[in-house]
Amino acid sequence: MNILFTNFHATDGGGHVTYILNLARALASEHEVTIATPSTSRLYRYAADIPGVRRLDQWYTSRVQKMVPEVRQLRARLRQGRYDLVHINGSADHRHLMFACMGLRHRPRLVWTKHNDHSVTSFGNHLRARWGTDHAIAVSQYVADFLQASPYRHKPLTVIRHGIDTDRLSPVAPRDKARWRRALLGAGHDDTIVLSSSGGTDYDKGWLDLLAALSLLPRVQRQRFRVVVAGSQPDSAKLARVAELGVQDLVVFPGLVDDVRPVLGACDVGFVLSYREALSYACREVMALGLPALITDVGGLPENVTAGENGWIVPPRSPAHIQSVLQSLLQETDLIDRAGRAARLTAEQQFGLDDFVQATCAVYQQVLAG
Repeated sequence: MNILFTNFHATDGGGHVTYILNLARALASEHEVTIATPSTSRLYRYAADIPGVRRLDQWYTSRVQKMVPEVRQLRARLRQGRYDLVHINGSADHRHLMFACMGLRHRPRLVWTKHNDHSVTSFGNHLRARWGTDHAIAVSQYVADFLQASPYRHKPLTVIRHGIDTDRLSPVAPRDKARWRRALLGAGHDDTIVLSSSGGTDYDKGWLDLLAALSLLPRVQRQRFRVVVAGSQPDSAKLARVAELGVQDLVVFPGLVDDVRPVLGACDVGFVLSYREALSYACREVMALGLPALITDVGGLPENVTAGENGWIVPPRSPAHIQSVLQSLLQETDLIDRAGRAARLTAEQQFGLDDFVQATCAVYQQVLAG
């Protein structure tokens, strides 16, 4: 197959980037793979390290003055590349592809993955569903149900949950865990319970709710915990809230990281306390590393975790419920290890990269055959 992946993000791109890179790495040895994304993006930079993958500096601007020449450029590239299939991963690139494909003699099939739960009921979505989509992929059953109440309900739809590299993301050796913990927290934290997230520092990621839960604990219990939040450094308003809670000495912000292992691998429990999530790579990564996951009951997050077995599920914006989980971690000495082993088993059985790639290729074959 001759496959073109598109993504509109001009900087980080989050889970979209991980999704495309996983597919590109798996497919490049047997198929022609091209990625069209802005040259300033993390995806463009990382794709350079994948043998056989071709990169195109392609932008997807919404302003008409820029959009028209971008669509013309993309149309010329579609003609030249003669792609069998384009795998689209966002709304802006979806729009550009719809316009670029109109009237093409050799029109590629268009597969679109819905990565979030943003509204898809606009007039633009009606157009893209009608003219720019041959098959839709939902990253969770939650997202699939969401699409069934949208213009995309008339299109073939397949649920394919994220796959991750469970060989690379696996429980770390005790020596590495101790070394990474010292690098993050300093010496003297061998018996500390460390909770970590790589989901970022936006308000809607819920990390401030965890800090609020810590502030509810008696001081002696509170000092048993540390929290690590990877992502952009929080602004002054967020830091002021941390100080207001009185837990500024209990939280560490390592910044943006390319490799989550030294951050998550130094910890005991992962958390994703978001207010909205389609599925969450961050949750699957912590579980693959053998860490139980503390998550909120929102979106597709509960599709990863069995409460009380490999993690805990709490309502969103609920410091009191989080506090109850924290106290259980202090009271049951083997709870973290037991739940962590179950989390790793879940990752091995359900999160594998091979199954993810095979399911996606099956959609490609179905679309091309149809």
